[in-house]
Amino acid sequence: MPKHIVPMLARLAKLPGNEDDWGFEVKWDGIRAILYSGNRKGDITLENRNLRDITFKYPELHPLAGLGAVIDGEIVALDEKGRPSFERLQARMHLSTEPAVRARMDDVPARFMAFDLIWHHGRDLNDLPYTERRAALEALDLNGDCWQTPGWRRGDGSALLDAARAQALEGVMAKRLESPYCPGKRTKHWLKIKVKQNQEFVVGGWQPGEGRRENTIGSLLLGYYDDGAFRYAGKVGTGFKEPDLAMLIKELKGRRRTSSPFAPPPAPPRGVIFAEPELVAEIEFTEWTREGILRNPAYKGLRDDKPAQTVVREVPT
Repeated sequence: MPKHIVPMLARLAKLPGNEDDWGFEVKWDGIRAILYSGNRKGDITLENRNLRDITFKYPELHPLAGLGAVIDGEIVALDEKGRPSFERLQARMHLSTEPAVRARMDDVPARFMAFDLIWHHGRDLNDLPYTERRAALEALDLNGDCWQTPGWRRGDGSALLDAARAQALEGVMAKRLESPYCPGKRTKHWLKIKVKQNQEFVVGGWQPGEGRRENTIGSLLLGYYDDGAFRYAGKVGTGFKEPDLAMLIKELKGRRRTSSPFAPPPAPPRGVIFAEPELVAEIEFTEWTREGILRNPAYKGLRDDKPAQTVVREVPT
């Protein structure tokens, strides 16, 4: 069985014109994970995009051992309407001990959405077309209380995108029918088409709050990398819950620095506190201004599955 596979990545894009050449799936709002399921009971490993072992964080997925397979998928937490919620998943993804995980399993259960089969019983499936890998994955019949193999459709991506929009989902994935699986690569074979604009940004500091938030964070300073330069993208001051603020101020105070990490233009406002650009946050927003600043950003949560240096401004192709 192969080890430490970096997941294949997708490009931000619009719907392809020749939809009949593509397979379409729902885009899940969670964290990417590669599941290594050995042949024996208890032989299972989960790794995130950073190749970090996160097996202990999701005990409800351990019964997936014994498949003799390597599977690509997404770990999600569902809200009260059955929709994936990245904010809700925050209650699980940052836990650091097994007792803490056990204490939250009942009220925030995790689910594994399987969408690609990379290896099975000694056979490397990377070079097979998407349709054949998908058929082999569906033959495993992975549908249980905490895991499932969501369906896909050949062509008619416009209808699926409309359905995703109507149900307030994140968007759809388009995968070329003949595409191989390319570990670690962001190719034109896989596209992500989003209903709402959101992406990762790196936190470069904070602005102290006012009123009831005067001793904590009023807003976060956000940035991204552009040919090695760290660019300012604006600040976000909404979307925080009290546990978020407590965790963020603890993390940021340990990363405080005296000089700005941002390379102008544009420049961050005055009277802020700078931090080493290491924390990665998921941000939802409406659009970019001409000056390269986010309009109406909202905080969704921190990510620990993507290195800060890889965060760039996503532009649809």
